[in-house]
Amino acid sequence: MHILGINAYHGGASACLIRDGQLVAAVEEERFSRVKYQAGFPVEAIRWVLAEGGIAPPDLDHIGISRKPTANLVKKALFAFQRRPSVGLIRDRLNNSMKVADLKSAFCEGLGVDAASLHAEFHNVEHHRAHMASAFFVSPFREAAILSVDGMGDFVSTMWGTGCDTEMQVLGEVNFPHSLGLFYTAVTQWLGFPKYGDEGKVMGLAPLGRPAHMDKMEKLVREQRDGTFELNLDYFVHHAEGATMTWNEAEPKLGAIFSGEFVKLFGEPRVPRSDITEYHEDVAASLQVMLEQVELQLVRKLQRVTGQKALCMAGGVALNSAFNGKILPCTDFEDIYIQPAAGDAGTSLGVCYYIYHQLLGRPRTYVMNDAYTGPRYSPDAIEAALQNAGLLYEQLEEEDLTARAAEIVAGGNVLGWFQGRLEWGPRALGNRSIIADPRRQDMKAILNARIKHREPFRPFAPSVLMEHVGEYFDQTYPDPFMIKVYNVLEEKQPVIPAVTHVDGTGRLQTVDQEHSPLYWKLINAFKERTGVPIVLNTSFNENEPIVCTPEEAIAVLQRTKMDALAIGNYLVLT
Repeated sequence: MHILGINAYHGGASACLIRDGQLVAAVEEERFSRVKYQAGFPVEAIRWVLAEGGIAPPDLDHIGISRKPTANLVKKALFAFQRRPSVGLIRDRLNNSMKVADLKSAFCEGLGVDAASLHAEFHNVEHHRAHMASAFFVSPFREAAILSVDGMGDFVSTMWGTGCDTEMQVLGEVNFPHSLGLFYTAVTQWLGFPKYGDEGKVMGLAPLGRPAHMDKMEKLVREQRDGTFELNLDYFVHHAEGATMTWNEAEPKLGAIFSGEFVKLFGEPRVPRSDITEYHEDVAASLQVMLEQVELQLVRKLQRVTGQKALCMAGGVALNSAFNGKILPCTDFEDIYIQPAAGDAGTSLGVCYYIYHQLLGRPRTYVMNDAYTGPRYSPDAIEAALQNAGLLYEQLEEEDLTARAAEIVAGGNVLGWFQGRLEWGPRALGNRSIIADPRRQDMKAILNARIKHREPFRPFAPSVLMEHVGEYFDQTYPDPFMIKVYNVLEEKQPVIPAVTHVDGTGRLQTVDQEHSPLYWKLINAFKERTGVPIVLNTSFNENEPIVCTPEEAIAVLQRTKMDALAIGNYLVLT
């Protein structure tokens, strides 16, 4: 049985294919279009996952999308009657909903397929149910509490419930216009970061400030006695005239969410790329603390209500790694699972498993232990790309490759590392990574000056051998997807300064030999030379989506000041 899941007409358009419950392939459209957070219909992603599975559209049994326009119709109608939103807002939402509702036509048009040749049943899966399914059904837990938190989808911003084997039960939800995701986005925009996905930058900025403006934050978000929350809508516009949204084939764009009252409370918004003041840092710190305070209340409520010891999370807010790292120490949950594409891209994964388990009742046989679900390239394809670029290279056996790579990094050089299948989700996890020495105090500045060109306050991440996590961090719970922030032990902070943030934390990736064998060998070879079982890992890109093809990796090498590239079994020195 073949099931295709799709996220379309929203940020992070993507496709996922499963066969008899096993994941075959999953990838974001941006990896092919080279447009960050590509929206629209993911034609190239669909074509690739089908090709990877060796099938054609007529071979599909089920096709689903992570939107259901008919969901919450009564609530939508009541909201429209009470609030009377602008005609433009209603028109934009209707146009988007019509595209989503006519999935079969969009599929046939995009893929150039005759509808009569298709045998698949088409499904619209409610947005947050797809998020929840993406977390629970690929987790290692047979029972768990489930929480989905994001901006908005199908008139819902937050949904929670439980999972038991092949079934999920929804216990509650928070509806539009109240949203922790939109709250975080509004303050992010005011802070001068207007692009879709900039919330991660503000999470990195927050540790530079003090939470000195909690009184203002508490005016924006009201914690409720039942453990949920509401926004004070005086400070937002998305519910009234509505923020403009662009979900076409280009990069998603979201208009300003904050209102004039918000500006009266906080002052004039920062101009993008202008100086960041202490006030901006303190607002960012206050924003992060407010999010954690409200979300922690929600997580504790979920644990009390369900009695579960395992938690599965999804949604864009589940990418807030600073909060995620506090869940186990600050709640009664003992286990946690967040899949690597927890944002909207991951809903295509959720669609597949919602159909397979929730609708069809098929048994669970798959656990997502790694994020390596995208394209891979043969040695011949890699060598051809190197030859076409006119590069000098040498071919090495695996042991020699990892040894040489570790030697290059230990010598203070910057290494491009392109191996195996492309990662699923926003993090490079050792297959499309740039690797450097975490021991060098100046390495962060070197990377920013020569390759990444990022804001100086944004931290770089440590990849650490799983068996050595407790020697450097205050928690040892595995995190193979780089989705939690732990405290770096005080005595180890001077040892790995390049991956220790200003507040003494690190957004780590734990690397185990079973699921990331080649990357583990590289880090272990670095440890043998330096005594440190950690490397600095950042995504292989330069202000673009993570590289997908050998040609894209070579292009980054050639236009930046990278010192070396290990691509497949080939090593290039510059």
